[in-house]
Amino acid sequence: MKKWIWIILGIALMWPVPALAENYTLKGQMASVIRYELQEQVTAGEGIKKLVLSFVVPQTYQSPTYRQEIKDFDLRFSPEPQERKSNTDARGNQVIVATWTKPPAVIDVRLSCNALNETRFEKMQTRAPFPLEKVDPVMKDYLRPTEQVQSNDPRIRELAAKLTQGVKMEFDAVQQVISWVVDHVHYVTPPQQYDAVYSLESGKGNCQNFSHLSAALLRAVGIPVRIVNGVTLNQPFDIAVQKGVLTFKMGQGRHSWVEVWFPDLGWVPFDPQNTILFVSNRFVRIEVGVDNNETKNDGMLRWAQVQNTKTKPTLQEVINASFQNDQVKVQGDRQSYGPKNLLLTPEVLAEFKQIEIKPPPPPPVITEEKKKELIYDVPFVFGNLEFPEDIDFAFPRSTKASGRDQFEMSRNFLVETAEYVTTKMTQYAQIVVLRKPVKLDKVGLALHNFGGDGQLWLELLEDNNGKPGKPISTSELVNLDQLSTRPGYRWADFDLSRDKLTLMPGRYWIALGFAGSPIVNWFYTYGKPVGPVDGTRYKSVFQDDWSGALNYEFNYRLVGITARES
Repeated sequence: MKKWIWIILGIALMWPVPALAENYTLKGQMASVIRYELQEQVTAGEGIKKLVLSFVVPQTYQSPTYRQEIKDFDLRFSPEPQERKSNTDARGNQVIVATWTKPPAVIDVRLSCNALNETRFEKMQTRAPFPLEKVDPVMKDYLRPTEQVQSNDPRIRELAAKLTQGVKMEFDAVQQVISWVVDHVHYVTPPQQYDAVYSLESGKGNCQNFSHLSAALLRAVGIPVRIVNGVTLNQPFDIAVQKGVLTFKMGQGRHSWVEVWFPDLGWVPFDPQNTILFVSNRFVRIEVGVDNNETKNDGMLRWAQVQNTKTKPTLQEVINASFQNDQVKVQGDRQSYGPKNLLLTPEVLAEFKQIEIKPPPPPPVITEEKKKELIYDVPFVFGNLEFPEDIDFAFPRSTKASGRDQFEMSRNFLVETAEYVTTKMTQYAQIVVLRKPVKLDKVGLALHNFGGDGQLWLELLEDNNGKPGKPISTSELVNLDQLSTRPGYRWADFDLSRDKLTLMPGRYWIALGFAGSPIVNWFYTYGKPVGPVDGTRYKSVFQDDWSGALNYEFNYRLVGITARES
Protein backbone atom coordinates (compact mmCIF):
# COMPACT_ATOMS: atom_id res chain seq x y z
CA MET A 1 0.00 0.00 0.00
CA LYS A 2 1.27 3.47 -0.89
CA LYS A 3 0.25 6.74 0.67
CA TRP A 4 1.36 10.32 0.99
CA ILE A 5 2.53 10.79 4.53
CA TRP A 6 4.57 13.15 6.67
CA ILE A 7 7.62 11.35 7.96
CA ILE A 8 9.26 12.86 11.03
CA LEU A 9 12.74 11.47 11.81
CA GLY A 10 13.86 10.77 15.29
CA ILE A 11 16.69 9.29 17.16
CA ALA A 12 14.15 7.94 19.62
CA LEU A 13 14.30 5.54 22.47
CA MET A 14 13.21 2.00 21.80
CA TRP A 15 10.69 0.66 24.34
CA PRO A 16 9.15 -2.78 23.76
CA VAL A 17 5.96 -2.40 21.70
CA PRO A 18 4.05 -4.86 19.56
CA ALA A 19 5.48 -3.48 16.31
CA LEU A 20 9.19 -4.18 15.92
CA ALA A 21 9.97 -1.58 13.26
CA GLU A 22 12.77 0.79 14.19
CA ASN A 23 12.07 3.71 11.86
CA TYR A 24 12.19 7.01 13.73
CA THR A 25 11.33 10.54 12.70
CA LEU A 26 12.92 13.70 14.13
CA LYS A 27 11.98 17.31 14.48
CA GLY A 28 14.10 20.14 15.80
CA GLN A 29 17.61 21.33 15.08
CA MET A 30 21.28 21.05 16.05
CA ALA A 31 23.69 23.99 15.80
CA SER A 32 27.31 24.12 16.94
CA VAL A 33 30.50 26.14 16.66
CA ILE A 34 33.33 23.62 16.59
CA ARG A 35 37.06 24.23 16.85
CA TYR A 36 38.48 21.35 14.82
CA GLU A 37 42.16 20.35 15.00
CA LEU A 38 44.13 17.55 13.40
CA GLN A 39 47.68 16.85 14.50
CA GLU A 40 50.04 14.47 12.74
CA GLN A 41 53.61 13.44 13.42
CA VAL A 42 55.61 11.68 10.73
CA THR A 43 58.86 9.92 11.61
CA ALA A 44 60.75 9.50 8.35
CA GLY A 45 63.44 6.98 9.24
CA GLU A 46 66.64 6.30 7.33
CA GLY A 47 66.78 5.84 3.57
CA ILE A 48 63.84 8.14 2.74
CA LYS A 49 64.75 10.31 -0.27
CA LYS A 50 61.49 12.20 -0.71
CA LEU A 51 58.36 12.63 1.37
CA VAL A 52 54.99 14.08 0.33
CA LEU A 53 51.97 14.91 2.51
CA SER A 54 48.59 15.99 1.17
CA PHE A 55 45.52 17.43 2.87
CA VAL A 56 42.08 18.50 1.64
CA VAL A 57 40.68 21.84 2.78
CA PRO A 58 37.14 21.46 4.24
CA GLN A 59 34.70 23.57 2.24
CA THR A 60 31.62 25.52 3.16
CA TYR A 61 28.67 23.37 2.05
CA GLN A 62 24.89 23.52 2.18
CA SER A 63 22.16 20.94 1.60
CA PRO A 64 18.46 20.91 2.53
CA THR A 65 19.25 19.42 5.95
CA TYR A 66 22.96 19.87 6.72
CA ARG A 67 24.99 23.08 6.54
CA GLN A 68 28.72 23.53 7.14
CA GLU A 69 30.55 26.87 7.18
CA ILE A 70 34.35 26.78 7.45
CA LYS A 71 36.30 29.72 8.84
CA ASP A 72 39.93 30.44 9.83
CA PHE A 73 41.45 27.43 8.09
CA ASP A 74 45.16 27.03 8.89
CA LEU A 75 47.69 24.33 7.96
CA ARG A 76 51.23 24.46 9.36
CA PHE A 77 54.26 22.21 8.98
CA SER A 78 57.36 22.02 11.14
CA PRO A 79 59.86 22.11 9.58
CA GLU A 80 58.45 23.80 6.48
CA PRO A 81 58.45 21.74 3.25
CA GLN A 82 60.74 22.55 0.35
CA GLU A 83 57.63 22.88 -1.80
CA ARG A 84 53.96 23.61 -1.05
CA LYS A 85 51.27 23.65 -3.74
CA SER A 86 47.49 23.95 -3.82
CA ASN A 87 45.15 22.73 -6.55
CA THR A 88 41.50 21.88 -7.10
CA ASP A 89 40.82 18.38 -8.43
CA ALA A 90 38.09 17.19 -10.81
CA ARG A 91 35.62 16.68 -7.92
CA GLY A 92 36.04 20.20 -6.57
CA ASN A 93 38.29 19.22 -3.65
CA GLN A 94 40.99 21.78 -2.77
CA VAL A 95 44.16 19.78 -2.15
CA ILE A 96 47.32 21.09 -0.47
CA VAL A 97 50.48 19.10 -1.27
CA ALA A 98 53.65 19.54 0.79
CA THR A 99 56.94 18.02 -0.41
CA TRP A 100 60.23 17.47 1.41
CA THR A 101 63.07 16.61 -0.97
CA LYS A 102 65.37 16.40 2.03
CA PRO A 103 63.10 14.83 4.65
CA PRO A 104 63.91 15.60 8.28
CA ALA A 105 63.76 12.89 10.92
CA VAL A 106 60.41 14.17 12.28
CA ILE A 107 57.68 16.31 10.70
CA ASP A 108 54.89 17.84 12.78
CA VAL A 109 51.60 18.91 11.15
CA ARG A 110 48.83 21.02 12.63
CA LEU A 111 45.57 21.61 10.72
CA SER A 112 42.83 23.71 12.30
CA CYS A 113 39.62 25.52 11.43
CA ASN A 114 36.34 26.64 12.90
CA ALA A 115 33.30 24.73 11.65
CA LEU A 116 29.87 26.28 12.07
CA ASN A 117 27.68 23.22 11.62
CA GLU A 118 23.92 22.98 11.60
CA THR A 119 21.44 20.16 11.01
CA ARG A 120 17.79 21.16 10.68
CA PHE A 121 14.86 18.76 10.75
CA GLU A 122 12.29 20.81 8.86
CA LYS A 123 9.53 19.56 6.58
CA MET A 124 10.88 18.58 3.18
CA GLN A 125 9.08 17.73 -0.02
CA THR A 126 10.34 15.87 -3.05
CA ARG A 127 8.39 14.81 -6.12
CA ALA A 128 11.35 13.44 -8.08
CA PRO A 129 10.07 10.48 -10.13
CA PHE A 130 11.60 7.03 -10.40
CA PRO A 131 13.22 6.12 -12.68
CA LEU A 132 14.73 9.60 -13.03
CA GLU A 133 13.53 11.19 -16.26
CA LYS A 134 16.61 13.27 -17.03
CA VAL A 135 20.02 13.21 -15.41
CA ASP A 136 22.42 16.08 -16.03
CA PRO A 137 25.49 14.86 -17.99
CA VAL A 138 27.76 16.23 -15.24
CA MET A 139 26.42 13.38 -13.08
CA LYS A 140 27.72 10.63 -15.37
CA ASP A 141 30.74 9.79 -13.19
CA TYR A 142 28.43 9.27 -10.19
CA LEU A 143 26.42 6.68 -12.15
CA ARG A 144 29.36 4.59 -13.32
CA PRO A 145 30.67 1.41 -11.69
CA THR A 146 34.10 1.51 -10.08
CA GLU A 147 36.44 -1.01 -8.48
CA GLN A 148 34.79 -0.43 -5.08
CA VAL A 149 31.26 0.38 -6.29
CA GLN A 150 30.44 -2.51 -8.64
CA SER A 151 27.05 -1.29 -9.78
CA ASN A 152 27.34 -3.42 -12.96
CA ASP A 153 27.70 -6.69 -11.03
CA PRO A 154 24.73 -9.00 -11.85
CA ARG A 155 24.02 -9.65 -8.14
CA ILE A 156 23.96 -5.94 -7.38
CA ARG A 157 21.72 -5.19 -10.36
CA GLU A 158 19.33 -8.02 -9.52
CA LEU A 159 18.94 -6.93 -5.88
CA ALA A 160 18.55 -3.25 -6.81
CA ALA A 161 15.82 -4.09 -9.33
CA LYS A 162 14.02 -6.25 -6.77
CA LEU A 163 14.15 -3.59 -4.05
CA THR A 164 12.78 -0.88 -6.35
CA GLN A 165 10.20 -2.96 -8.19
CA GLY A 166 6.96 -1.01 -8.64
CA VAL A 167 8.45 2.16 -7.13
CA LYS A 168 7.32 5.45 -8.69
CA MET A 169 9.24 8.07 -6.68
CA GLU A 170 13.00 8.49 -6.14
CA PHE A 171 12.64 8.90 -2.37
CA ASP A 172 10.84 5.57 -2.18
CA ALA A 173 13.62 3.86 -4.17
CA VAL A 174 16.29 5.31 -1.92
CA GLN A 175 14.57 4.46 1.34
CA GLN A 176 13.94 0.89 0.15
CA VAL A 177 17.66 0.47 -0.59
CA ILE A 178 18.95 2.11 2.61
CA SER A 179 16.46 0.12 4.72
CA TRP A 180 17.76 -3.10 3.19
CA VAL A 181 21.39 -2.13 3.83
CA VAL A 182 20.64 -1.18 7.44
CA ASP A 183 19.06 -4.59 8.08
CA HIS A 184 21.51 -6.79 6.15
CA VAL A 185 24.98 -5.36 6.84
CA HIS A 186 26.51 -5.63 10.30
CA TYR A 187 29.25 -3.23 11.32
CA VAL A 188 32.70 -4.79 11.81
CA THR A 189 36.14 -3.19 11.79
CA PRO A 190 38.40 -3.82 10.08
CA PRO A 191 36.65 -5.87 7.34
CA GLN A 192 38.63 -8.06 4.94
CA GLN A 193 37.60 -5.90 1.96
CA TYR A 194 35.80 -2.61 1.45
CA ASP A 195 33.92 -3.06 -1.84
CA ALA A 196 30.18 -3.40 -2.46
CA VAL A 197 30.22 -7.04 -3.60
CA TYR A 198 32.13 -8.13 -0.50
CA SER A 199 29.55 -6.34 1.66
CA LEU A 200 26.71 -8.03 -0.20
CA GLU A 201 28.22 -11.51 0.09
CA SER A 202 29.48 -11.30 3.66
CA GLY A 203 26.87 -9.04 5.24
CA LYS A 204 29.73 -7.28 7.05
CA GLY A 205 31.69 -4.08 6.76
CA ASN A 206 32.71 -0.72 8.13
CA CYS A 207 31.53 2.71 7.03
CA GLN A 208 33.23 2.31 3.64
CA ASN A 209 31.29 -0.89 2.98
CA PHE A 210 27.97 0.69 3.91
CA SER A 211 28.73 3.59 1.56
CA HIS A 212 29.99 1.48 -1.34
CA LEU A 213 27.10 -1.00 -1.21
CA SER A 214 24.45 1.74 -0.95
CA ALA A 215 26.06 3.62 -3.84
CA ALA A 216 26.28 0.48 -5.99
CA LEU A 217 22.61 -0.42 -5.48
CA LEU A 218 21.44 3.12 -6.23
CA ARG A 219 23.71 3.65 -9.23
CA ALA A 220 22.49 0.31 -10.61
CA VAL A 221 19.00 1.82 -10.95
CA GLY A 222 20.16 5.16 -12.32
CA ILE A 223 20.41 7.31 -9.17
CA PRO A 224 23.60 9.41 -8.90
CA VAL A 225 25.57 8.88 -5.68
CA ARG A 226 28.90 10.27 -4.56
CA ILE A 227 31.09 9.14 -1.67
CA VAL A 228 31.92 11.63 1.07
CA ASN A 229 34.88 11.40 3.44
CA GLY A 230 35.25 13.40 6.59
CA VAL A 231 35.37 12.88 10.32
CA THR A 232 32.84 12.25 13.04
CA LEU A 233 33.19 13.78 16.49
CA ASN A 234 32.47 11.91 19.70
CA GLN A 235 30.48 14.68 21.37
CA PRO A 236 27.25 12.87 22.42
CA PHE A 237 23.79 14.36 22.17
CA ASP A 238 20.41 13.43 23.60
CA ILE A 239 17.14 13.03 21.76
CA ALA A 240 14.00 13.59 23.81
CA VAL A 241 11.35 10.88 23.45
CA GLN A 242 8.16 9.95 25.23
CA LYS A 243 9.73 7.87 28.02
CA GLY A 244 13.30 9.13 28.28
CA VAL A 245 16.26 9.83 26.03
CA LEU A 246 18.44 8.14 23.49
CA THR A 247 22.06 9.20 23.69
CA PHE A 248 23.60 9.16 20.24
CA LYS A 249 27.37 8.95 19.91
CA MET A 250 29.98 8.01 17.32
CA GLY A 251 33.69 7.42 17.59
CA GLN A 252 36.02 10.32 16.85
CA GLY A 253 37.84 9.69 13.60
CA ARG A 254 37.64 9.22 9.86
CA HIS A 255 34.24 8.34 8.42
CA SER A 256 32.64 7.65 5.04
CA TRP A 257 29.07 8.43 3.99
CA VAL A 258 27.17 9.27 0.78
CA GLU A 259 25.31 12.07 -0.95
CA VAL A 260 22.38 11.23 -3.22
CA TRP A 261 21.23 13.46 -6.07
CA PHE A 262 17.58 14.57 -6.23
CA PRO A 263 16.58 16.77 -9.20
CA ASP A 264 14.44 18.99 -6.97
CA LEU A 265 16.67 18.98 -3.87
CA GLY A 266 20.24 18.73 -5.15
CA TRP A 267 22.82 16.68 -3.27
CA VAL A 268 21.48 15.37 0.04
CA PRO A 269 23.66 13.56 2.64
CA PHE A 270 22.87 10.07 3.97
CA ASP A 271 24.79 7.95 6.46
CA PRO A 272 23.81 4.43 5.30
CA GLN A 273 24.57 3.02 8.73
CA ASN A 274 21.38 4.59 10.10
CA THR A 275 20.23 7.90 8.55
CA ILE A 276 18.21 9.02 5.54
CA LEU A 277 18.34 12.55 4.09
CA PHE A 278 20.69 13.98 6.73
CA VAL A 279 23.85 13.65 8.77
CA SER A 280 24.22 15.18 12.22
CA ASN A 281 26.23 18.30 12.93
CA ARG A 282 28.86 16.04 14.55
CA PHE A 283 30.09 15.34 11.00
CA VAL A 284 32.83 17.45 9.38
CA ARG A 285 32.65 17.11 5.58
CA ILE A 286 36.06 17.15 3.84
CA GLU A 287 36.37 15.27 0.52
CA VAL A 288 34.08 13.82 -2.19
CA GLY A 289 34.58 11.38 -5.07
CA VAL A 290 33.28 8.32 -6.89
CA ASP A 291 34.56 5.88 -4.24
CA ASN A 292 37.07 5.61 -1.41
CA ASN A 293 39.87 4.68 -3.80
CA GLU A 294 39.53 8.20 -5.17
CA THR A 295 38.79 10.13 -1.98
CA LYS A 296 42.20 9.44 -0.46
CA ASN A 297 44.08 12.74 -0.64
CA ASP A 298 43.24 13.97 2.85
CA GLY A 299 46.01 12.77 5.15
CA MET A 300 47.86 10.88 2.41
CA LEU A 301 51.58 10.16 2.96
CA ARG A 302 53.78 9.26 -0.03
CA TRP A 303 57.52 8.67 -0.15
CA ALA A 304 60.44 7.42 -2.21
CA GLN A 305 63.25 5.49 -0.59
CA VAL A 306 66.65 4.10 -1.24
CA GLN A 307 66.52 0.57 -2.63
CA ASN A 308 66.35 -2.18 0.01
CA THR A 309 65.48 0.28 2.79
CA LYS A 310 63.92 -1.73 5.59
CA THR A 311 62.62 1.05 7.82
CA LYS A 312 59.32 2.64 6.75
CA PRO A 313 57.98 5.98 7.97
CA THR A 314 55.46 6.00 10.81
CA LEU A 315 52.52 8.36 11.14
CA GLN A 316 50.58 9.18 14.28
CA GLU A 317 47.32 11.14 13.96
CA VAL A 318 45.24 12.80 16.66
CA ILE A 319 41.86 14.46 16.02
CA ASN A 320 40.58 16.98 18.55
CA ALA A 321 37.39 19.00 18.58
CA SER A 322 36.08 21.46 21.14
CA PHE A 323 32.46 22.62 20.98
CA GLN A 324 32.58 26.33 21.69
CA ASN A 325 28.80 26.50 21.34
CA ASP A 326 26.40 23.54 21.14
CA GLN A 327 22.63 23.78 20.96
CA VAL A 328 20.62 20.61 20.43
CA LYS A 329 16.86 20.48 20.60
CA VAL A 330 15.59 17.37 18.86
CA GLN A 331 12.51 15.27 19.52
CA GLY A 332 11.88 11.80 18.14
CA ASP A 333 8.81 9.75 17.29
CA ARG A 334 8.74 6.03 16.55
CA GLN A 335 6.89 4.74 13.48
CA SER A 336 4.98 1.49 13.07
CA TYR A 337 6.82 0.53 9.88
CA GLY A 338 10.39 0.32 8.63
CA PRO A 339 13.48 -1.85 9.14
CA LYS A 340 14.15 -3.85 12.28
CA ASN A 341 17.38 -1.92 12.86
CA LEU A 342 17.64 1.74 13.71
CA LEU A 343 16.88 4.11 10.83
CA LEU A 344 16.37 7.86 11.17
CA THR A 345 14.90 10.42 8.76
CA PRO A 346 13.80 14.07 8.78
CA GLU A 347 10.27 15.16 8.06
CA VAL A 348 9.53 14.69 4.35
CA LEU A 349 6.48 14.58 2.14
CA ALA A 350 6.94 11.81 -0.40
CA GLU A 351 5.27 8.72 -1.75
CA PHE A 352 6.62 5.48 -0.31
CA LYS A 353 5.82 1.88 0.53
CA GLN A 354 5.69 0.92 4.18
CA ILE A 355 8.21 -1.81 4.94
CA GLU A 356 6.74 -4.62 6.99
CA ILE A 357 9.08 -6.64 9.17
CA LYS A 358 8.26 -10.10 10.49
CA PRO A 359 9.12 -10.23 14.20
CA PRO A 360 11.63 -12.89 15.30
CA PRO A 361 10.14 -15.74 17.29
CA PRO A 362 10.31 -15.32 21.07
CA PRO A 363 12.84 -17.44 22.99
CA PRO A 364 11.40 -20.94 23.48
CA VAL A 365 9.76 -21.85 26.79
CA ILE A 366 11.20 -25.02 28.33
CA THR A 367 8.89 -26.94 30.66
CA GLU A 368 10.04 -28.30 34.02
CA GLU A 369 9.70 -31.82 32.63
CA LYS A 370 11.89 -30.96 29.65
CA LYS A 371 14.52 -29.34 31.86
CA LYS A 372 15.11 -32.64 33.64
CA GLU A 373 15.85 -34.35 30.31
CA LEU A 374 18.44 -31.86 29.07
CA ILE A 375 22.02 -33.05 28.64
CA TYR A 376 24.60 -30.25 28.76
CA ASP A 377 27.74 -31.19 26.83
CA VAL A 378 27.90 -28.80 23.86
CA PRO A 379 30.47 -25.93 24.07
CA PHE A 380 28.76 -22.54 23.97
CA VAL A 381 30.18 -19.14 23.02
CA PHE A 382 27.79 -16.30 22.26
CA GLY A 383 27.82 -12.53 22.01
CA ASN A 384 28.91 -9.48 20.06
CA LEU A 385 32.28 -11.01 19.29
CA GLU A 386 33.87 -9.00 16.49
CA PHE A 387 36.11 -6.08 17.41
CA PRO A 388 39.69 -5.03 16.53
CA GLU A 389 41.47 -7.00 19.23
CA ASP A 390 44.93 -5.87 20.39
CA ILE A 391 45.16 -3.07 17.81
CA ASP A 392 47.02 0.10 18.76
CA PHE A 393 44.73 2.85 17.48
CA ALA A 394 47.58 5.37 17.51
CA PHE A 395 49.34 3.62 14.60
CA PRO A 396 46.66 1.87 12.52
CA ARG A 397 47.77 2.69 8.95
CA SER A 398 48.78 0.24 6.26
CA THR A 399 51.32 0.75 3.47
CA LYS A 400 51.26 -0.24 -0.19
CA ALA A 401 53.69 0.11 -3.08
CA SER A 402 52.95 2.77 -5.71
CA GLY A 403 56.00 2.24 -7.95
CA ARG A 404 59.63 1.15 -7.82
CA ASP A 405 60.86 2.04 -4.31
CA GLN A 406 57.82 4.28 -3.94
CA PHE A 407 55.07 3.82 -1.38
CA GLU A 408 51.94 5.42 0.01
CA MET A 409 50.15 5.35 3.34
CA SER A 410 46.55 6.58 3.22
CA ARG A 411 44.23 7.37 6.10
CA ASN A 412 41.97 4.59 7.24
CA PHE A 413 38.62 4.33 8.94
CA LEU A 414 39.61 2.30 11.99
CA VAL A 415 37.90 4.30 14.74
CA GLU A 416 38.21 3.68 18.45
CA THR A 417 34.62 3.35 19.73
CA ALA A 418 34.47 2.90 23.48
CA GLU A 419 32.94 4.25 26.67
CA TYR A 420 34.83 5.11 29.82
CA VAL A 421 32.78 2.80 32.04
CA THR A 422 34.53 3.18 35.39
CA THR A 423 33.28 6.69 36.08
CA LYS A 424 31.58 7.14 39.44
CA MET A 425 28.71 9.07 37.87
CA THR A 426 27.31 6.64 35.29
CA GLN A 427 26.50 2.93 35.17
CA TYR A 428 26.21 0.88 31.96
CA ALA A 429 24.41 -2.38 31.14
CA GLN A 430 24.18 -4.57 28.03
CA ILE A 431 21.35 -6.99 27.25
CA VAL A 432 21.91 -10.65 26.36
CA VAL A 433 19.11 -12.58 24.64
CA LEU A 434 19.53 -16.34 24.98
CA ARG A 435 17.65 -18.77 22.74
CA LYS A 436 19.23 -21.88 24.26
CA PRO A 437 19.58 -23.15 27.84
CA VAL A 438 23.13 -22.51 29.08
CA LYS A 439 25.27 -23.53 32.03
CA LEU A 440 27.27 -20.31 32.31
CA ASP A 441 30.95 -20.31 33.31
CA LYS A 442 32.17 -16.83 32.50
CA VAL A 443 31.41 -13.58 30.71
CA GLY A 444 34.05 -11.65 28.76
CA LEU A 445 34.03 -7.93 28.04
CA ALA A 446 36.21 -6.16 25.45
CA LEU A 447 38.16 -3.83 27.74
CA HIS A 448 41.21 -1.57 27.62
CA ASN A 449 42.96 -0.98 30.93
CA PHE A 450 44.56 2.48 30.92
CA GLY A 451 45.75 2.29 34.53
CA GLY A 452 44.66 3.40 37.95
CA ASP A 453 43.97 0.90 40.71
CA GLY A 454 41.10 -1.06 42.17
CA GLN A 455 38.93 -4.02 41.30
CA LEU A 456 36.34 -4.93 38.68
CA TRP A 457 33.44 -7.35 38.77
CA LEU A 458 30.47 -8.27 36.60
CA GLU A 459 26.83 -8.51 37.61
CA LEU A 460 24.27 -10.69 35.85
CA LEU A 461 20.79 -9.17 36.15
CA GLU A 462 17.21 -10.14 35.42
CA ASP A 463 15.23 -8.34 32.74
CA ASN A 464 12.53 -6.05 34.11
CA ASN A 465 10.23 -5.00 31.27
CA GLY A 466 13.07 -4.17 28.92
CA LYS A 467 15.45 -2.75 31.54
CA PRO A 468 17.98 -4.21 34.01
CA GLY A 469 16.30 -5.76 37.03
CA LYS A 470 17.27 -7.76 40.13
CA PRO A 471 20.76 -9.30 40.45
CA ILE A 472 21.15 -13.00 39.64
CA SER A 473 24.86 -13.45 40.20
CA THR A 474 28.08 -11.51 40.81
CA SER A 475 31.42 -12.63 39.42
CA GLU A 476 34.69 -13.18 41.23
CA LEU A 477 36.65 -9.96 41.68
CA VAL A 478 39.35 -9.07 39.15
CA ASN A 479 42.22 -6.94 40.41
CA LEU A 480 43.12 -4.24 37.92
CA ASP A 481 46.78 -5.30 37.90
CA GLN A 482 45.64 -8.65 36.43
CA LEU A 483 44.72 -6.83 33.19
CA SER A 484 47.42 -5.82 30.73
CA THR A 485 48.00 -2.12 30.09
CA ARG A 486 49.48 -2.58 26.63
CA PRO A 487 47.64 -0.66 23.86
CA GLY A 488 44.45 -2.12 22.45
CA TYR A 489 41.29 -3.93 23.53
CA ARG A 490 41.09 -7.59 24.52
CA TRP A 491 38.76 -9.94 26.36
CA ALA A 492 38.67 -9.60 30.13
CA ASP A 493 36.89 -12.65 31.57
CA PHE A 494 34.75 -12.61 34.72
CA ASP A 495 34.25 -15.96 36.44
CA LEU A 496 30.65 -16.87 37.40
CA SER A 497 31.22 -20.62 37.77
CA ARG A 498 30.97 -20.73 41.57
CA ASP A 499 27.21 -20.11 41.38
CA LYS A 500 26.68 -23.02 38.96
CA LEU A 501 24.21 -20.99 36.91
CA THR A 502 21.77 -22.62 34.53
CA LEU A 503 20.06 -19.98 32.39
CA MET A 504 16.92 -20.75 30.43
CA PRO A 505 16.14 -18.96 27.14
CA GLY A 506 15.22 -15.34 27.75
CA ARG A 507 16.55 -11.82 28.29
CA TYR A 508 19.34 -11.02 30.76
CA TRP A 509 21.60 -8.03 31.46
CA ILE A 510 25.30 -7.76 32.20
CA ALA A 511 26.76 -4.74 33.99
CA LEU A 512 30.32 -3.84 34.99
CA GLY A 513 31.02 -2.89 38.60
CA PHE A 514 34.20 -1.44 40.09
CA ALA A 515 35.89 -0.22 43.26
CA GLY A 516 38.80 2.16 43.64
CA SER A 517 39.92 4.35 40.73
CA PRO A 518 40.36 2.17 37.64
CA ILE A 519 40.52 3.80 34.20
CA VAL A 520 38.88 1.29 31.87
CA ASN A 521 37.13 1.60 28.50
CA TRP A 522 34.57 -0.90 27.14
CA PHE A 523 34.60 -1.24 23.35
CA TYR A 524 31.35 -0.92 21.43
CA THR A 525 30.13 -1.64 17.88
CA TYR A 526 28.00 0.73 15.80
CA GLY A 527 24.41 -0.44 15.55
CA LYS A 528 23.08 -3.62 17.16
CA PRO A 529 24.84 -6.60 15.55
CA VAL A 530 23.40 -9.16 17.99
CA GLY A 531 20.80 -7.81 20.38
CA PRO A 532 17.64 -5.70 20.18
CA VAL A 533 17.78 -1.97 19.54
CA ASP A 534 16.78 -1.14 23.13
CA GLY A 535 19.50 -3.38 24.56
CA THR A 536 22.19 -0.95 25.75
CA ARG A 537 21.32 1.15 28.79
CA TYR A 538 22.83 3.66 31.16
CA LYS A 539 21.79 5.68 34.18
CA SER A 540 23.22 8.08 36.70
CA VAL A 541 24.32 6.53 39.98
CA PHE A 542 21.79 8.85 41.63
CA GLN A 543 18.88 7.38 39.65
CA ASP A 544 17.01 4.10 40.05
CA ASP A 545 15.49 3.95 36.57
CA TRP A 546 17.60 2.88 33.58
CA SER A 547 15.87 5.49 31.43
CA GLY A 548 18.80 6.19 29.10
CA ALA A 549 19.51 4.11 25.99
CA LEU A 550 22.51 4.09 23.66
CA ASN A 551 22.58 3.67 19.89
CA TYR A 552 25.35 1.04 19.90
CA GLU A 553 26.13 -2.37 21.39
CA PHE A 554 29.00 -3.19 23.76
CA ASN A 555 31.19 -6.15 22.80
CA TYR A 556 30.66 -9.14 25.10
CA ARG A 557 30.83 -12.94 25.08
CA LEU A 558 29.21 -15.64 27.21
CA VAL A 559 31.11 -18.92 27.64
CA GLY A 560 29.73 -22.18 28.99
CA ILE A 561 27.97 -25.31 27.77
CA THR A 562 24.52 -25.74 26.28
CA ALA A 563 22.21 -28.70 25.92
CA ARG A 564 22.02 -31.04 22.95
CA GLU A 565 19.30 -30.22 20.48
CA SER A 566 16.51 -32.79 20.51
